[in-house]
This record gives sequence, C-alpha cells and structure tokens, in this order.
Amino acid sequence: MKKTIKTEKFDVTGMTCSSCVAHVEKSVRKVPGVQDVNVNLLTNSMSVDFEGDVTSDTIIHSVQNAGYEAFLKSDTVKSDTAKVDYALHEQESLKKRVIGSFVFLIPLLYLAMGPMIGLALPKFLSGAENGLYFASLQFILALPIYILNRKFFTNGFRSLFRLSPTMDSLVAIGSSAALVYGIFAIFKIYVGIYSREMSVVHQYMHDLFFESGATILALITLGKYFEARSKRQTSDALSKLIDSAPQTMTVIRENKEMEIPVDDVVLNDLISIRPGQKIPVDGVIQEGFSAVDQSALTGESVPVLKQVGDTVLSASINKTGFFTFRATKVGKDTTLAQIIQLLEEASASKASISRMADQISRFFVPIVIAIAIVAAVVWLLLGYPIEFALTIGISVLIISCPCALGLATPVAVMVATGKGAENGILFKSAEALETGDKIDVVVFDKTGTITEGNLKVTDIDAFHYLDETEILKISASLEKYSEHPISKAIIEEAEEKNLELYPVSEFETVPGKGITGKIKDEVYRVGNKVFISEIIDIEPVEDFLYQLSQQGKTALFISDDENVLGVIGVADVLKPTSRKAIEILKEMGLKTVMLTGDNERTALAIQEEIGFDEVIADVLPQDKDQVIQNMKNQGLKVAMVGDGINDAPALARADIGFAVGSGTDIAIESADVVLMKNDILDVVYGIKLSRKTILNIKQNLFWAFFYNVIGIPLAAGVFYSMLGWKLSPMFAALAMSLSSITVVMNALRLRK
Repeated sequence: MKKTIKTEKFDVTGMTCSSCVAHVEKSVRKVPGVQDVNVNLLTNSMSVDFEGDVTSDTIIHSVQNAGYEAFLKSDTVKSDTAKVDYALHEQESLKKRVIGSFVFLIPLLYLAMGPMIGLALPKFLSGAENGLYFASLQFILALPIYILNRKFFTNGFRSLFRLSPTMDSLVAIGSSAALVYGIFAIFKIYVGIYSREMSVVHQYMHDLFFESGATILALITLGKYFEARSKRQTSDALSKLIDSAPQTMTVIRENKEMEIPVDDVVLNDLISIRPGQKIPVDGVIQEGFSAVDQSALTGESVPVLKQVGDTVLSASINKTGFFTFRATKVGKDTTLAQIIQLLEEASASKASISRMADQISRFFVPIVIAIAIVAAVVWLLLGYPIEFALTIGISVLIISCPCALGLATPVAVMVATGKGAENGILFKSAEALETGDKIDVVVFDKTGTITEGNLKVTDIDAFHYLDETEILKISASLEKYSEHPISKAIIEEAEEKNLELYPVSEFETVPGKGITGKIKDEVYRVGNKVFISEIIDIEPVEDFLYQLSQQGKTALFISDDENVLGVIGVADVLKPTSRKAIEILKEMGLKTVMLTGDNERTALAIQEEIGFDEVIADVLPQDKDQVIQNMKNQGLKVAMVGDGINDAPALARADIGFAVGSGTDIAIESADVVLMKNDILDVVYGIKLSRKTILNIKQNLFWAFFYNVIGIPLAAGVFYSMLGWKLSPMFAALAMSLSSITVVMNALRLRK
C-alpha cells in the first residue's frame, strides 16, 4: 500500500546565511521518511514533505541538532487583530544593537585612530608610560560591543563545534582572534612597562586589534539592520493582502443584523455590505447591486458592476450601492486565503538555480576557513610579523561571508511573486518563474481564452420587406422559448437594444434544425441552412453566407413561407486584447499556436484576424495534452494558456501552464500560473516578469560570486607583494555588509 505524503510548514530561527540553509536541509533530510525539504533564508521558513511515522517533533529535533530552532507554523501565536510581524521585531532588535554598538565604537575609534590623523588624547593616555591605560580603556570600550553582538559567537561557535560552520562562524573566529590578540598585547605592554622595555610597549600599543574586532561586529550588524529593512519591503504585497481582509462583518440571522468576527461566519450566511465596506468572504449577490473594487485581488483599477447572481470575492471593496450576498466560501477556502497561500508557497519554494547556490554554500565556509589559515601561515613563513598575518586571516574570514549568495535568489523570487500578485498574476512556485524564462512556444486554447467564451450577434442582414431591427425582433420573439446557446445570444442583443418582443403562438422546435412560430397570424421560421433550404431556395443569399463562413461565423436564417427574410451572423467574439498580446509575444521571439476543437475554416479565420504562427484545429479536449507532448518531444519548452477547466490535462502537461480566468479551484490545481483577470495580456506580463526575475537572480549571483572571487585574493594579500594592496578587517566587514544590501536592493528594482 502506497504511503501518503504529508507536508508541514515550520518557522526556523537562527539562520544567517545560505550555509545555515544547507545545514538545516541536510540535517532534516537525514530523518527516515523525509522526502523533500525546502528552507527559505528570506522568510526563515521551512516546508517538509514526509511519509510514514515521522512526526513534527522529530523534524524539530533534527533542526535543533543542526544548531537552530524550529516551530510549527500552526503554533505561531497570532493576536485577534493582527499577525505578529517577526521581521519588524528582528529589525527593531538589530536597530538597538547598532545604536549600542556605535555608542561605544565612536570613542574607541577616536582613541585607537585619533592620533594617526592628528587628534589629541588626554595626557593620562599619551606616551608609552601610559600604554597600559591606553590599551585597557580600548578593551573596556570594545567589550560592550562584543556583548551586544554575542549572537555571532553563540551561533557561530556552536555550529563550528558541530562541524557545520556558517557565516556567524567566520565572524566569530575573526573578531575573537582580534580580541584574544588584543588581550595578549595588553599582557605584553604590562610586561614591557614592568621591565622598562619601552620599545616593546610602543610596538604593542600600535598592534592592538580591539577597534578592528569591534568595528567588524558593529558594521556587520549595521549591514544586517539595513538588510532586514530591505527584506521587509520584499513582502509588502503579501502584507497588503493580509491587511486587506476585514476583521468583522454584518450578518443577517433570524431577520436581524448582527456584527460578528469574520472567523465566525459559516457557509450560506446572509451578509449585508454597505458602501465603503470590505467584502469579508466569497459569495453570490442575493439582492441589490453595486460597483466593486477588486484591485487587491486582480489588479483591475476600474470597479466592476455586480448585480444579483454575480460572484463577489473576499477583500474587494464595495464602492457605491448596498447589497446582500450569501457566503459560498469561508475561512481558508476564500479567494483571498488561496492567493495568500499561493504567495507564501511561491516565496518559500526554490528554483534550480537557487539549489546550486545552496550546494556551493555547504562547502564554501569550510574552504574559506582553510584559506584564512593557509594565508596567515604563509605570511608568517615569509617572515612577516604575527599581527600582519593575523590581519590577513581575519580579513579573509570576514569578507567571505556568504550572505549575498544566500539572498540572491529568495529576495528576487519574493519581490517578483509579490509584484505579480499586485497585478493579478499568481506564480505558484519559483520553478514556474524560472521556466517562464525558457519558453519557446505559447499555445492558446480558443474558447474563453482568445475569445470571450459567449456567442454574440455580429451581423444582421435584412431582405425583402423587413428591416434589420424587425428581423432581430422576430428572431428574439421566437428564440425566447428555446434553450440553445445561439438563442441566448439573439435575446441578449434584443435586450441591449431595448426591443419589445412579440407574443408567439403555435411554437414548435425541430431538433437540430430550428424553430417555428406564428406572429401576427404569419408563420416564421428561424434555423440553420438545412432547415430553411427544405422549403425555400436560399441561393439569393449564398454570397452573404460565404462571407460569414470565411470569417468563422455561424449563420442563422429567418424566413416566412416564401422567402428568406434575413440572416443573422453569430460568433464567439475575440477579446479586445487578444491581437495585441499575440503581436507582443511574437516580438519577444516566441512562437504562437492556437489549439481548438473548432473546424479548420473557423480556426483559419481567427488566425488571419489575430496573426497566430500556427493553428491546430479539430482537436478533442482529451487530445490536447498529446499535442503539447508532441511539441515537448521536439525539444521545445511549451507554455499552455487555457481556462483551467477543460484544458486542465494540457495545462498540467505543458512546461508552464497559465490558467486564464477568475482563479477557480480547477485552475489553481492544474496550472503553474493563475491569471486572476480574464485577459491574455497578462500572459505577456507574466513571461516578461519571469525573464526580468531570472536576469535579476543571475545578476545577484554574479555579483555574489564575483565579489568573493575578487575579495578573497585581495584579503589574502595576493596583490600585496606586487602592488602593495592589502585589505583591513574593517573595510572587509564594510564590503561584506554592502554586498548583501546591494543584492537586496537590486532585487527590489523588480517592484518598478
């Protein structure tokens, strides 16, 4: 019997770099029964797929074994009014550490470096005879900075002792080395003063490393603070969506209105909505009408008219009228809840390019530690003093912190998915974003995707003694008794023109052909070519019929007992943006294909009007996925665009599936990207966003790797002998912090 795969989500604390991510994933994967693990540094979250007897406690214990903490997301405490903003808490904590660090760092830097730029020191700190005071005061000023930033040491040495070093390990080793050497220097100064060897005192007064270690900690914490501020901006779209949900609502029970929390609403509750109020759950309008702003969900800037029978979505805003609606989806089933879940899952997922970075990070930190040790030893063997070698080793450790590497992908993915959501384009995963960049051909379903999905009257031509209005009026009077889709199109056309219909007697339906009925004592027939040609010669209208057929339209005849009185053309009309979307896709170098079950003549007519590169007609719904597979067998990367219902197999078969529509359950299940607006221009925007995101990720990874490729040799002193270039630990710390901030800021450009 096949075991069921379960998925649990966790919050993970204590992670600081991509090495942490790699260690957590490695530790959890060792648990028997765990199938897959995804850890996200940006959101400090983890998703685990497992089977068998694995429990949440087992997974949490494995994370703890790696040196971190984990909590089930369901255990996260939430207030009744707002979700706890852990990112804000982290930011405020870092802000306090930064302020405290610089309060002590500024006088420390004045004391250590002031005399180098001509600044005077108090007499009791000047001269070799006061060297002990000079060194001890530096130690006293540096110590609070070390204490404020002790997390680097607790996390860093803990992971180092577990043989899984991280960024914190590099910082901890480098700054600890500076502190230990400074204490050693104080001892040497004391001995020098006691033995009156003032040359030794003078030497070690200039070799104190307290300011280097303290500056490293302060600058990295400052970088972390700016990084945290920037990271919070990446989740703006998700925060706005969460905040857009109302907390209370007015429900009508037993003919009385009462205000209740949204969590207490149940299916089929009757809810009243007044102008300016937010709609709390999904439902169907029972009474009234209004213009509803759905921009929070679909990105549409113009409010949509809603009336009895129409669906309203959670988090929409009622702009004008009063209406009541019946709840059809509540809690986690609402459209808003599903979108939030999709965004969270997409942000937490990983593209293959990110997994490559994580694999590199797993070995990166140990290699850096080895390089630092080797570099220090080599300079010692070359005869350079210990303080020089120590500076080299510390600089290598600090500049190589892999923060930028770990942030390169997740920040770009989160910003891109958030930007897409603001415009009604929901990417379900990072893989979908990545695949969108590789597409060669875009395949479109016709009905409901390229076209509106509803038949409409496109042409009316009158002959003999009736005009076009009278032809439509007689046809609609007969068709109101029919259930055929063409009947609906004719009736809607008559309603739009406010025509008053005739009473009909002796109505009769001829299955598959048409209908007859008497109006004002005259018998009229409405039907197809076969039905009318049985009793009347239709040759006089053959030219008009040919024109309609060439345009892919269906002809409906209206006649009396002797003549064809008129012809109505009916078609599934194209969406206004279809032609523009296809033109842009072709300009982007993509092949466009229309896949339809219609006959070839209709398909070719649409191809001529819109400009598809290729049409494939007469395809049954169950065969569409085979057409997609045939394209993939040719080595093409295929995107399929459909309405998410009858196109579900093809959407699933394609490399990336775009479901065009209102985000139905079927669409969400089968597609990789859900387009909340019924507009295929969003396919263009989705692919463009995907391309820009992957370019952004590649830029981030390039600069992260390039930074280390240049920075490590420079810090190791490779260019010192030839060019005299040498990197101090303080500048290494500043450069490391700036690299992480640069990656985040580059990703934030996607918001524009």
